[in-house]
Amino acid sequence: MNRSLLLLSTVLTCLTVCAQANSKRVIQNDPAKYRSLSAVHAGAGKMGFTELIGRQALSTNFLYLHAGVIEPKSGIGHHFHHSIEEMYVLLSGEAEFTINGHTSRLKAPALVPCKLGDAHAIYNATAQPVKWLNFAVSQVKGRSENFDLGDTRVGAHLDPIPVFVSSQLKREGLRANNTAYPGSGALYRRELGPGVFGTNWNHVDHVVIPAGGSGEPRPVAGIEEVYYVMNGSGTVTINGDSTAVKADDAFFVKVGETLKLSNRGNTELQLLVVGISTDKLQDQGTRKPADKTKGIALQMDFTVTKENSEAFEKMYSSIYVPAMKVQTGYLWSKLLRMFPADVSKSIEAEPTEYNYQVQIAFDTEENRRKWVASEQHKVAWPAAAKLAKAYKWRGYDVAGEDDQR
Repeated sequence: MNRSLLLLSTVLTCLTVCAQANSKRVIQNDPAKYRSLSAVHAGAGKMGFTELIGRQALSTNFLYLHAGVIEPKSGIGHHFHHSIEEMYVLLSGEAEFTINGHTSRLKAPALVPCKLGDAHAIYNATAQPVKWLNFAVSQVKGRSENFDLGDTRVGAHLDPIPVFVSSQLKREGLRANNTAYPGSGALYRRELGPGVFGTNWNHVDHVVIPAGGSGEPRPVAGIEEVYYVMNGSGTVTINGDSTAVKADDAFFVKVGETLKLSNRGNTELQLLVVGISTDKLQDQGTRKPADKTKGIALQMDFTVTKENSEAFEKMYSSIYVPAMKVQTGYLWSKLLRMFPADVSKSIEAEPTEYNYQVQIAFDTEENRRKWVASEQHKVAWPAAAKLAKAYKWRGYDVAGEDDQR
């Protein structure tokens, strides 16, 4: 085989492997794979059930995407969770949704978030089976629990207007020319935002790509997303690798990847999108590079002898911290003690004579300098300096942060 043919073969092999890897993310909601469940959460009747995406698929605290068919006169009983949030989605027919003992009938397509601590249930009072989805996000990755109330909700009083959060995914609510899903005619509505949830659940979006339309490549930063294809067919491209998707497919996009949605068919591609933040900073704008500083930090290195170490650490907590806490603009401080010599050597740390560091943060450099000029500093700094053989300091503008406190 000559060099050109070998190169072409290698490229084709790579493309095939990438496409196969990408296609494994697409999971078909196949009723033939459902298992039958009865009395779910002490509910009435039975349902068909399967898990499409599980707790290990993503790096965030996404817990699962369940799918199924709730049979006539059947449902999921009244129950609640201490540490997870769910969202019931009705894809066909109509059903009775309950949140905290209040029940209303909704027609598909509809969704109801089940927020932390809210008791919830769903019941199909009709003579026809209904299609159902359940998304869940946990406070702690992989953790799931529940408490059943022993209430089927059969014959529950119906409120004509729901007194809980819900959405019926109305097409007229979609808008074009949006920044969330830019592209050729992409329509979008944010059905639920981060303020609805107590977990890292960031958003629930309703997206339509019209026939012949295509979204622009969209970086997924600070979040991960789970997609469910409600109608139509199209192509999803993740990091340049494309895979076909169709109605009742689910797929996901991980943090840092780039997503593009395309529809070369004759009907609309309609998607439900669940976004999960990588942390509690649910406003994605906080993860962009700062256009101005987010405060200042000062690092002070000290060389402290062994006999002065205990006194130095007591000085920090009893003198230095109280003195800073009364200052305007003070944010936080830390006292760092150097690893023991053997640990430092094992991690190949840079050799240094300094064995302590004090980090302090203020909202502005102006306020830090006011602290330096304060009466409290005239007491605190000499208390630190007299316990050290040597010291130095460096100042920084804070350009980004990820504080999990």
